[in-house]
Amino acid sequence: MSVKHVVGDWGTTRLRLFRMDGGDVDARLDGPGALAGDAEGALAERLDVWKAEGALSEVVLCGMAGAPGALVAAGYAACPADAAHWLSSRTRLEVAGIPVSVLPGLSCTDSEGVPEVMRGEEAQVFGALALHPELGQGEHLIALPGTHCKWVSVVNGTIVGFRTHPTGELYALLAGQSTLTGPDTPGEGTFDDGFARGTERCEEPLTGALFEARAARMLDGRSKDWSRGYISGLLIGGEVAAQVPEGISVVLIGDQALVALYDRALAARGCTSRKIDGDAAVLAGLAIAKGQKA
Repeated sequence: MSVKHVVGDWGTTRLRLFRMDGGDVDARLDGPGALAGDAEGALAERLDVWKAEGALSEVVLCGMAGAPGALVAAGYAACPADAAHWLSSRTRLEVAGIPVSVLPGLSCTDSEGVPEVMRGEEAQVFGALALHPELGQGEHLIALPGTHCKWVSVVNGTIVGFRTHPTGELYALLAGQSTLTGPDTPGEGTFDDGFARGTERCEEPLTGALFEARAARMLDGRSKDWSRGYISGLLIGGEVAAQVPEGISVVLIGDQALVALYDRALAARGCTSRKIDGDAAVLAGLAIAKGQKA
């Protein structure tokens, strides 16, 4: 019987660990974000649960596990980067008596000198290329919605550059911690209704358009859900308008519900999308890393 191993994607807001039996997931554990404090303790606690059920050979992690202040600083591989270049260095340590490899992120600088970094999304991109080899030919624009949405340019299997929009973080602040969505009182309109209205105004200056979220509650009797949807539509619609020419095709990788919102914003610009499940993509990317020792 082969010894099981563990792979994981440790993001800003949550940890996703998968116990692998060969190429199959046979158990999953979730946990806190990588910067929530005592990352090593959080990982060890979950590994101990599985160690009680049998031996584990190793752990391979991508994402914010490698950020300063998280599990261990893992650095960045510079773009342009194919999978081999990404995996040419990794940081090793031991947690709960098990060897752990933390993969690097990617970095790039655009033509105007603007710096960019990513951690974790590169595993999803290279995993998507492994799952769908046709994406390794020609040029493709890949979007990975999340706390910090990445728009990745891929040419013949190589990530040549990317741009980040912290749309998820902005939404959490504006919809959850500002006064824009108003009190928890009844109103009319759904999240989807608000989202549609937000995409209608998404190319207007953001600070001026935002206040409709509050004013529509006061004067038009809109619900708090409508207001949240409106903010989401403004932010996602504005992001898509900034990144995507009308009528092109985009690959979307991520959570189904969030990908669906980006798909709506793309459709409003006459664009089409191809959707790839985020968990499937990251597992495929981590499988590449497991198989290629640096």
